Amino acid sequence: MKIIRYQDASGTTGYGVQHAQGKVTRLEGELLGAHRDSGETVTVAKILAPLEPRDIMCIGLNYRKHAEEGGKPVPENPVLFFKNHGTLQNPGDPIVLPTALKSNEVDYECELAVVIGKTCHNVKKEDALKHVLGYTCANDVSARDWQMNGGGGQWCRGKTFATFCPLGPCIVTTDEIPDPNALSIRTILNGQVMQDWNTNDMIFDVPTLIAFLSASTKLLPGTVILTGTPHGVGAARKPPVFLKAGDSVTISIEKIGDLTNPVIDEVL
Repeated sequence: MKIIRYQDASGTTGYGVQHAQGKVTRLEGELLGAHRDSGETVTVAKILAPLEPRDIMCIGLNYRKHAEEGGKPVPENPVLFFKNHGTLQNPGDPIVLPTALKSNEVDYECELAVVIGKTCHNVKKEDALKHVLGYTCANDVSARDWQMNGGGGQWCRGKTFATFCPLGPCIVTTDEIPDPNALSIRTILNGQVMQDWNTNDMIFDVPTLIAFLSASTKLLPGTVILTGTPHGVGAARKPPVFLKAGDSVTISIEKIGDLTNPVIDEVL
């Protein structure tokens, strides 16, 4: 099932099931509980980020080739950081380049996002995927100057500017993606493919991440886990390629779809 969150012409927000040829039917029940396809056709005026996450947990340096391009050793444990709720952005809405805290090095990162559907606490790896509702596309937008130099050694300042976490366009439930570590994943910038790899290159696969993150820790339904980005980021290119106003960035993941956002400057 492909689940979207949408607004209709009156501005009412709802959840729907996306079908072939663009048809959407109303999802009845609770996204993070019991739900079903009502079969009732709805008219979508705007597609929103597919949920408002409880928490946004992010993993760094989780692709072997990405660690290599940055000259970083393979980590012994998953590298964890967080994004706040204010980073959330809808498909089609702009990524805003910071002006108040100026950044000249804003980068793209295509990522597979995992949506937790059931409470996780000390979950075993072999049971991890039973706690997943589904998967969506994410862009872990990153201000590299603030991430690397302006954050006192912490990544969060460069990762938590407004609009720096586009999600969407839909959540694809686990019955359609039995193996999240066998998906092609790409970033396309202004029509040019910048990242093109496969989730099978993750250092820590999705079940391992869930087991690690839930160890002595409670992950609540609605938690979103960004699982890392493959090689090809703008900061590692020679010369570097950073986002600028007028750009268009698309994150494309096999079996999920395309998440596209324009880029604009912040206006104070």
